[in-house]
Amino acid sequence: MAVQTVATTNGSAGSTGSVDLGPASGLSCRECGERFDLGPIFACEVCFGPLEVAYDVPSGDPEALRERIESGPENIWRYAPLLPVPADVADKPNLNPGWTKLVQADNLARELGVEAGKLFVKDDSGNPTHSFKDRVVAQALEAARAFGYTTLSCSSTGNLAGAVGAAAARAGLRSCVFIPHDLEQGKVVMAAVYGGELVGIEGNYDDVNRFCSELIGDPAGEGWGFVNVNLRPYYAEGSKTLAYEICEQLGWRLPDQIVIPIASGSQLTKIDKGLQELIKLGLVEDKPYKIFGAQAEGCSPVSVAFKAGHDVVKPQKPDTIAKSLAIGNPADGPYVLDICRRTGGAVEDVTDEQIVDAIKLLARTEGIFTETAGGTTLGVAKKLIEAGAIDPSLTTVVVNTGDGLKTLDAVAPTTGMTAVIRPNLDSFREAGLA
Repeated sequence: MAVQTVATTNGSAGSTGSVDLGPASGLSCRECGERFDLGPIFACEVCFGPLEVAYDVPSGDPEALRERIESGPENIWRYAPLLPVPADVADKPNLNPGWTKLVQADNLARELGVEAGKLFVKDDSGNPTHSFKDRVVAQALEAARAFGYTTLSCSSTGNLAGAVGAAAARAGLRSCVFIPHDLEQGKVVMAAVYGGELVGIEGNYDDVNRFCSELIGDPAGEGWGFVNVNLRPYYAEGSKTLAYEICEQLGWRLPDQIVIPIASGSQLTKIDKGLQELIKLGLVEDKPYKIFGAQAEGCSPVSVAFKAGHDVVKPQKPDTIAKSLAIGNPADGPYVLDICRRTGGAVEDVTDEQIVDAIKLLARTEGIFTETAGGTTLGVAKKLIEAGAIDPSLTTVVVNTGDGLKTLDAVAPTTGMTAVIRPNLDSFREAGLA
């Protein structure tokens, strides 16, 4: 079968050496296009721009590629021909994330005034550690194996810490992850239970990330693969599988509109990259689609920049219950702005109160208990529908990235028992429950 390079570059091609990452052919700078060998690097040596994976992927007969994908396992490895992983990845010990439900949300649609059959929730809480982070960690794990790392690490706002701990445990590697010291207790427990080392840093996520960047350059960090730092180009590719699954689950069709939460912004940019790859490969019909980004008002640097018409994202100090989105200086912020403007979408934010209301709305209408990130996404979708920015007659997908059991504190103060009664029918009737 012939191959084609999906990522276009301007620089010279680099050799992949002996590293086996399947169709990955090198790394490409998003800014200047310079090419580099596959390796544990994340910044361009020429312009310091971010690097991403470039590929030689199957081309030719789209139907044959579709059939190959559909005959694959019901996890992200069905898309192995489009990912930086070796051909035998499915045979290795890993968590096999992905192929989560795309829920047709007709009850929610009625509440929001959306046409029946047009609103969907991509529910990624069904992954092994109950968030989309299992997808990105699975990709980073394969790169870590290829480069000979023995310790898996990360800077995290919570979900990633758990995903790294679980993936390392399954793969037989050591893990040591770093989180803000004031993270939600549910996420602390879920990250610690896998037996790795969990270290709290006094400060917010941006402080944690800076520390990890320092550790990479220190002898103490030798042999460590930081999934979202020195392995970031490979890690980020995991988010593309959300785009692949959504389109396949829609019958190999692009959604018209998609609403995505913004933390670093990487997920949004990679979902767009995944959609573009499916178009280039002929797996879906090329048509316009709009991408919308969602932030919490207490950490909304990208939303502020979008509304002001700026190309530069000014950092903020986070202050929101949506801690998994609380990245005040999002690395991919400028690229999010470009994508949302290019596609005709927008970036919007909601208050903490609106986040809680949206969590309860999704639970009440569709039986999906989302964490605060999902509440942010649905809250923004609701706001944009009411403002007329999202067309209620078009196919719309809202991405839910995690499980509400991780952020119980957000809803606990306003959620509880309807009544406490004595164990008899008179008490039941007195409570107005009959």
